[in-house]
Amino acid sequence: MPNSNSKINCNHRGGQEAGRRELVSRSLQSAQHCLEEQDFGTAYAHYLLVLNLAPELKTSVKETFQFTLFKWAEELDSLARIQDLFNCYEQALELYPNDEVICNSMGEHLFRMGFRDEAAGYFHKAVKLNPDFADAKENFYSVANWLVERWHFIMLNDAKRNLTYLKAIENAVRSGCKSVLDIGTGTGILSMFAKKAGASFVYACELSKTMYELARDVVAANNMEREIKLLHLKSLDIEIPKDIPERVSLVVTETVDAGLFGEGIVESLIHAWEYLLLQPK
Repeated sequence: MPNSNSKINCNHRGGQEAGRRELVSRSLQSAQHCLEEQDFGTAYAHYLLVLNLAPELKTSVKETFQFTLFKWAEELDSLARIQDLFNCYEQALELYPNDEVICNSMGEHLFRMGFRDEAAGYFHKAVKLNPDFADAKENFYSVANWLVERWHFIMLNDAKRNLTYLKAIENAVRSGCKSVLDIGTGTGILSMFAKKAGASFVYACELSKTMYELARDVVAANNMEREIKLLHLKSLDIEIPKDIPERVSLVVTETVDAGLFGEGIVESLIHAWEYLLLQPK
């Protein structure tokens, strides 16, 4: 009897595998036919089925799948079916999470729709995946010009200002402030000042996705990625101990630009209130 049951199970598995191969084959044929008829939506659905049933085919059908996705996305865009478009890209990125071409295309759609910060994130990921991907690099630098305010460059090149911040942070750390929170870290320069001054724990928050990614690159380039904890959060959304283990002893922030008015008096007052909220009682 055991041998008989094993034979039945083997036959059942063999039948399932044959059925899977047959369905995959037919779906591939249907997808190709739909492409010839320029029925990109149906072709896309067939490729989704194929890739879910036969993930071993991901490499061989990738280029055709990309072409189908992009054509179908263009149709969805023209029909203003924005949510469907995003759903398709999410499905595609689940199948190909490290595909720089799909990431770049998703970023292009987001940028055209006005979601510049989100677009920058996808362009940045595409460049990370393939540093030689010219289109992604061009897209990332273009969107960065929209998002990185001009006063950032002025501030970073203001040697006297930076030296003043450095000395102030050094004095505070030497006087006993060993845990530091940098609000609106930007490029991460104040966080790095704090760490170099000897602070034991340095946390930095940045709301802008583009500036957060930039700070990560700058901090990593200075070999401090393990010493400075970067948070993609608004400072008032930071929770203890979820995001940082305890209240900090020093808060640093640049709340006005090199010309004083770039970020505004209102934002300066908001940051001052945040400073009071985050200080130890």
